[in-house]
Amino acid sequence: MKSDAQFSATLRAIRRPLLVITWSAALAVTLQGCLPVMVGGTVMGTMTATDRRSLGSQTDDTAIVVKAEGRAMKITGDQGRVSVNSFNRHVLITGEVKDEKMKAEVEQQIKTIDGVKQIDNDLEIAPVSSLGVRSNDLVISSKVKAAIIDTKDLYLSAFKVHTDRGVVYLMGRVTQREGKLAAEVARNAASKIKKVVKLFEYITEDDLKDFSPRPAAEPAKDAASKDAAK
Repeated sequence: MKSDAQFSATLRAIRRPLLVITWSAALAVTLQGCLPVMVGGTVMGTMTATDRRSLGSQTDDTAIVVKAEGRAMKITGDQGRVSVNSFNRHVLITGEVKDEKMKAEVEQQIKTIDGVKQIDNDLEIAPVSSLGVRSNDLVISSKVKAAIIDTKDLYLSAFKVHTDRGVVYLMGRVTQREGKLAAEVARNAASKIKKVVKLFEYITEDDLKDFSPRPAAEPAKDAASKDAAK
């Protein structure tokens, strides 16, 4: 009985800090969408924290990635590596597989997932890439994101950046102007980039205005008059 009581006390002691950490992380994510955020020396305001996808699309994208990577793993086992990205239900598949048959099978399985609109299958017929190669890909993606943040008129929340085997893939809902500028910025972000692939869903400049932050409403004239009278 004493050991059970000690175990329960220990478990409660562990749970408390975990709950605090979890709550704090959730709060930070929530506040990021509301308040200016400092990233790499650059202040990101309300617009930069606004995703140009609908909430439904964001939810679908998350579900698509989880389901697709699970199905791909069942097909490839240890004979391949499949990375899945989805933006507004447009799916990108990268990585390595052993042959064309496996490549086609992975794509076919992902096509059957609810919500998938389009698939870009860029799987390579090659041995699984090393940890060093994948680590370098992460560094490249980080540099590209930082470069986008530091570029005037580009907003990171409009893009999804993925790097695989030195190839940078840019996804997102952007204007032709934003897409062209982002590609140029990405090409110059790191020295080991092989090429930049644009997989954008283009919107018009008028559409872009809908994503711009709305100015604060002016106080009613009568309220202003009352204040002046005081």
